[in-house]
Amino acid sequence: MEDIDELEEKLIELEREHKDLDDVIERLRNTPPVDFLQLKRLQKKKLSLKDHIQRIKSDILPDIIA
Repeated sequence: MEDIDELEEKLIELEREHKDLDDVIERLRNTPPVDFLQLKRLQKKKLSLKDHIQRIKSDILPDIIA
C-alpha cells in the first residue's frame, strides 16, 4: 500500500485533472460544432478519474465497522 502522503498528493492531482476535464467538456459543449465523439471520450475519461478518486479516498480513510 502506498504511503498516505503519496495518496493525498495523487488525490489532489486527480481532482485537479477532473476539474480541468470538466472545464474542457463544458467549453466543448458550448462551442459549435460539437464533436460528440471527443465529448464522449472526455466524459468517459472524467468518469474513470472519478472512480480512481473514490478508490484513493477509500484507501486514505479506513473502513470503520461498528
